[in-house]
Amino acid sequence: MGDMTNSAVDFYPKNQRGESNHAGEFGCSLDELRSLMELRGAEGVQKMQDTYGDVNGFCRRLKTSPTEGLAGNPADLENRKQIFGRNFIPPKKPKTFLQLVWEALQDVTLIILELAAIISLGLSFYQPPGERSESDLLPADGVLIQGNDLKIDESSLTGESDHVRKSADKDPMLLSGTHVMEGSGKMVVTAVGVNSQTGIIFTLLGAGGEEEEKKDKKGKQKGGKSKRQKGDEENQNKAKKQDGAAAMEMQPLKSAEGGDGDDKEKKKAGSSKKEKSVLQGKLTKLAVQIGKAGLVMSAITVIILVLYFAIDTFVIQKLQWLPECTPVYIQFFVKFFIIGVTVLVVAVPEGLPLAVTISLAYSVKKMMKDNNLVRHLDACETMGNATAICSDKTGTLTTNRMTVVQAYVGEVHHKEVPDPDAIPSKTLDMLVNAISLNSAYTSKILPPEKDIGLPRQVGNKTECGLLGLVLDLKRDYQTVRDQTPEEKLYKVYTFNSERKSMSTVIKMQDGSFRMYSKGASEIVLKKCSNILNTAGEPRGFRPRDRDEMVKKVIEPMACNGLRTICIAFRDFPGSPEPDWDNENIILIDLTCIAVVGIEDPVRPEVPDAIKKCQQAGITVRMVTGDNINTARAIAIKCGIISPGEDFICLEGKDFNRRIRNEKGEIEQERIDKIWPKLRVLARSSPTDKHTLVKGIIDSLHGERRQVVAVTGDGTNDGPALKKADVGFAMGIAGTDVAKEASDIILTDDNFSSIVKAVMWGRNVYDSISKFLQFQLTVNIVAVIVAFTGACITQDSPLKAVQMLWVNLIMDTFASLALATEPPTESLLMRKPYGRNKPLISRTMMKNILGHGIYQLTVIFTLLFAGETIFNIDSGRNAPLHAPPSEHYTIIFNTFVLMQLFNEINARKIHGEKNVFDGIFRNPIFCSIVFGTFAIQIVIIQFGGKPFSCIPLQIDQWLWCMVLGVGELLWGQIISSIPTNRLKFLKEAGHGTQKDDIPEEELNEDAEEIDHAERELRRGQILWFRGLNRIQTQIRVVKAFRSSLYEGLEKPESKSSIHNFMTHPEFRIDDSQPHIPLIDDTDIEEDAALKQNSSPPSSPNKNNNAIDSGINLTTDTSKSATSSSPGSPLHSLETSL
Repeated sequence: MGDMTNSAVDFYPKNQRGESNHAGEFGCSLDELRSLMELRGAEGVQKMQDTYGDVNGFCRRLKTSPTEGLAGNPADLENRKQIFGRNFIPPKKPKTFLQLVWEALQDVTLIILELAAIISLGLSFYQPPGERSESDLLPADGVLIQGNDLKIDESSLTGESDHVRKSADKDPMLLSGTHVMEGSGKMVVTAVGVNSQTGIIFTLLGAGGEEEEKKDKKGKQKGGKSKRQKGDEENQNKAKKQDGAAAMEMQPLKSAEGGDGDDKEKKKAGSSKKEKSVLQGKLTKLAVQIGKAGLVMSAITVIILVLYFAIDTFVIQKLQWLPECTPVYIQFFVKFFIIGVTVLVVAVPEGLPLAVTISLAYSVKKMMKDNNLVRHLDACETMGNATAICSDKTGTLTTNRMTVVQAYVGEVHHKEVPDPDAIPSKTLDMLVNAISLNSAYTSKILPPEKDIGLPRQVGNKTECGLLGLVLDLKRDYQTVRDQTPEEKLYKVYTFNSERKSMSTVIKMQDGSFRMYSKGASEIVLKKCSNILNTAGEPRGFRPRDRDEMVKKVIEPMACNGLRTICIAFRDFPGSPEPDWDNENIILIDLTCIAVVGIEDPVRPEVPDAIKKCQQAGITVRMVTGDNINTARAIAIKCGIISPGEDFICLEGKDFNRRIRNEKGEIEQERIDKIWPKLRVLARSSPTDKHTLVKGIIDSLHGERRQVVAVTGDGTNDGPALKKADVGFAMGIAGTDVAKEASDIILTDDNFSSIVKAVMWGRNVYDSISKFLQFQLTVNIVAVIVAFTGACITQDSPLKAVQMLWVNLIMDTFASLALATEPPTESLLMRKPYGRNKPLISRTMMKNILGHGIYQLTVIFTLLFAGETIFNIDSGRNAPLHAPPSEHYTIIFNTFVLMQLFNEINARKIHGEKNVFDGIFRNPIFCSIVFGTFAIQIVIIQFGGKPFSCIPLQIDQWLWCMVLGVGELLWGQIISSIPTNRLKFLKEAGHGTQKDDIPEEELNEDAEEIDHAERELRRGQILWFRGLNRIQTQIRVVKAFRSSLYEGLEKPESKSSIHNFMTHPEFRIDDSQPHIPLIDDTDIEEDAALKQNSSPPSSPNKNNNAIDSGINLTTDTSKSATSSSPGSPLHSLETSL
């Protein structure tokens, strides 16, 4: 990038971002340079002129040469590093292995088991007696000194796909992380490392946290107010004076209170407490509740056993405690304690962490096949709760490839790319030559990098779209170019903002000249006096024909969000040779070949994916840097918005104005009025995206907190991706910053892959619920059996080793079987569960209690009457070291078989009748059920004394099987009972309620919301509403008056959407102070007086304004104001 002057190219300020003497030494401080780089275009030029005079004056302040750069003096370089920092962004420090182990050990269930293990270990010591790049990357921020046709791709920072032309007099600001696509230049470096725009975003993502802390410490030691704090105050003051959107654009995470906000952020960032995912929070709470219940049960068991033994021995039998009997008594007490620990271990659902891990790991592996690379495991299940998705447009909803989709050629309007046979051969040859020769030879289409990928577009996107049309017409542009190499082009009129067209002159073989021209259709058509007809011959093209063509061809294309390009030619005689420098006589009398409509087309699978999201209760919002017309058209095609819906489309500037108060501070109340209806946010900055995501997440609007997923590919998307509950980065187009900030990477950059992530996320949730339903049934039955048996018979019917096997079945095997159920489309037919939806629904509780009653009835019947039923010896009240009995073996076998068949019941948690539905699509489940049954046969028949079993007869096995299969029949009876009739059933496993939040956090929240101030604002709102009503009535009167004069004024030339769309430099420059509560619809009203009397209506209507008596529609002839804050589909609110 030419000379990188002033590039002390290392980075990080060792001092507190420059002290006052630094500003004196160089004539400008670090904060001044940072604020300068936050300006764009004319604002930046004005600031340079006001503060520094010109670029040379700026260089003098920085003590550098605009031609030679720095002298290279080591002392000077070191001094600059100290003041301005190094060009280095420190990476985030990774966690050590021990830290990861420590985090894993924080699981509540594991802590309970660790304690049980320590106790068991202590008892064991007691012995009783007896890519490659096509461009140059800018490494730092800077101001352009001199440039030659310099074009920058700023899409990684702004999301805008069009290349931005840079010049020293109009837009000299160059940003780090952007790519030089064309031309060359020389710049003076103004910010490096974390002070550059890319560095600021990295800092927001948590990189360089340690250095920030070091600097803060140094700042505190010096005792003075830090430069950064001063800068923050200056910025706040600036924000109060200027329009909030512009002033605070690059202050995304600073609170309105300046320094205090930073302290809060640091306090939150500094706390080691990591926010748990929704599922983790619910499981932890449930595990604690179950653990407490198990602890109480085990304590009661031990107390009852000890009391029973003591009363029986010392009261009833009236025995004395003799010293020689002490070891025997201690042995009994140890046995009672072990039974208590067994009850506790059985009660604690230690399989929960395993089930979660298996389910997530399995899902992650399968999601990889669905083009979702999961970086954080918990993002997988969080996605199942998503209620909102904020998606980029370019590359995610669209293909990120400019493509010709419509063409007007041979006087026929083709709504799709025409077949080559449908175009006259003369016209086709002319069209192919015009496109191939009249475009930069650097623009080309290369083969795809992957076999399944699309061809790569290199160079100007619009030209690549036209070259793609040539290929679609079964022609080869390269052949044409080879016949006329670039050096043989006679004259080239390059595209610029004045011409709005590009023309190329070639010399024909007979000595004559032919000029091909292309450009914005309304510009080029005005210069056309002929058009090629259906036979490929020129015919006259009058102004009346042009007006009709604009109305019937160009306007409909523009309404669909297409960029229209006119392609034309003109022949000149060889003698005398025209005066090529006189453009006024050259670029006229053209013959129109074709008008084409170019768009970045919607991915074919996206509309269906968005429809599925909407069915699943997920709101999809488009957040894009593109203009409002294109964004709205794409949103309609995707299905994000549809006619008749109540929605809002806003531009970033208007969004900022609406959410900020008079001081320029963001208010949550104002965001809450906008986001529920907001569907499209166009011309949005990185800050806008972050603000929207944060506003939705922090909102108290509605019954439950929103779970927000965000997609992003650029460096600018980093903060929003980090803030979101789930951040999706693009694997192909995404920058490293975006990937680092994300939770899931879409390897195919496709929105439809997000829908698969939602399915897998919901499937994880359901899998955990299935496992819980199964395990809690086993837990309840096992605890009650162990407790009751121990209290009545002085021994547990289920022995320790048998309990281990049961635990193995219900934990490891069951979690593997139930956590690997594949997802189905039916998961998308319901609304998200929400953060506070209990893990155990009333239907699941009905199943748990119902099957628990069946199993307890069977077990207790066998325990107390089994010897009579089977005509065998009783196993109750057996001596301490008695051999295994048939009685207790049958109980154990029946218990295991009931769990095995109940595992099949557990596959359905919403009351479905068919529990076998899709069972063979999960081979893991089938193999585990059959495998467990086979092992059970081996344990019973050959387990012997270690398993406290003796072999059973065939008839005994059959009875055990019948009782097990009874589970399936009983399950059908339970599912037939309506859940709403069972009023006594309670849910369990809720998310964290407000009562559970620590007091400090509530205090922090209280600081952020001043209720007195809120009441004051409510009064203001009522006042503004009244004022708004009066304004609305005045507008109605004016509109009525204006109807008398309708049609007297001609529509202005700028009343065309298309005209608006062909002015990419068009921006709303509104520096007037604005109160967001009152819509400035006067602009819209004035424009309405100048409209054409019969404009074509857009398909998009909105009745948002019924409250004020106006039914708004969007007019295609109103595009000059369609981006204004008052335009109906832009703001779509005339009454708040």
